[in-house]
Amino acid sequence: MAPQQSFSIDLVLKENHKGYDLLHKCPPLVGMKGVQTVERQHGVGGTGGSNTTMTQQQKNLLAQKKKNKAMSLATGPGQQILMNAFMMYMSGKQLNIFSISVTSMAILNPIRGILSMEQTFGALEGVDLQVPKLIFVGLNLAWFAVGLYKMSSMRLLPTTSADWTGSIVWKEMMETSSIPPTGF
Repeated sequence: MAPQQSFSIDLVLKENHKGYDLLHKCPPLVGMKGVQTVERQHGVGGTGGSNTTMTQQQKNLLAQKKKNKAMSLATGPGQQILMNAFMMYMSGKQLNIFSISVTSMAILNPIRGILSMEQTFGALEGVDLQVPKLIFVGLNLAWFAVGLYKMSSMRLLPTTSADWTGSIVWKEMMETSSIPPTGF
């Protein structure tokens, strides 16, 4: 077998590329003229000034976008809680492959989410991520609690005294008799 080759094409034109100037000489598309004037006013894009220095307004705008992205990542598990709760409700309390797979998904995904939290929020450096991370962990723990409740309702968790009878130490009788005891 021949080794597979992967190809990638970079469609972003750099300023020193020969097609960059040609593309900027073309008339703008319908509806894009307003976007280009806004970009020129704020210094975004390649035409409005130097991209190497950012103004304080641009830094604040970028920080606000990062905070909004962090909050959207933090509230992501909340959307999945409702979806999985509905799926667990529809699967019933019987033990079958669908209900077990849905319940195991509700147990394992929050654990994976909490363990991969640094990778989730890794691209958002430079902003305060303490509150979004706390919300993220709280929603994942709530999702985990919903999965534990479903396991309990399916009787998969040892919550009754009958589940622990295997760990009871039984007394061994030292003597046995064939004569039944008499009541005094």
